[in-house]
Amino acid sequence: MEIVDYTREMITDVMDFERRLRAEEPFYNWDIDEAYQKRMEASFDDPRFTNAISLLAYENDKVVGRIDGSIIASRFDGLINGYLDWICVIKSSRHAGIAQALLAELRCRMKQAGAVQLIALMAANEEAQRFYRAVEGAGIHDEGIWIEL
Repeated sequence: MEIVDYTREMITDVMDFERRLRAEEPFYNWDIDEAYQKRMEASFDDPRFTNAISLLAYENDKVVGRIDGSIIASRFDGLINGYLDWICVIKSSRHAGIAQALLAELRCRMKQAGAVQLIALMAANEEAQRFYRAVEGAGIHDEGIWIEL
């Protein structure tokens, strides 16, 4: 397994990953269509994504895992934090240390960028709950809320 930065050249690989993910687990609630691909392409030219960190795990020339986060700054306490937005490993490749490796690399990158902690919303499904509760150095503190704008 190799972990690499997600670059524009890998969009096709990510689209394939997302489709395979949905074929194995059809409960993901957004479409992997032309509009999704266009948003991914546009993100690489948009300066608002400067603080995004996106990594891919490859095995046998296919993406088998993905993690996405960003560096966030708030004047609340003058500290820089990281935010974990998404981590997923294709179901047929789980329980092989891929998610842990992706998270370890993201933590390293965020620390290098000056973040002092990583904040994440936990997915509600049992498998995700078990994963997050097993993360070394993590504690469950607050509930998350999604507020539409």
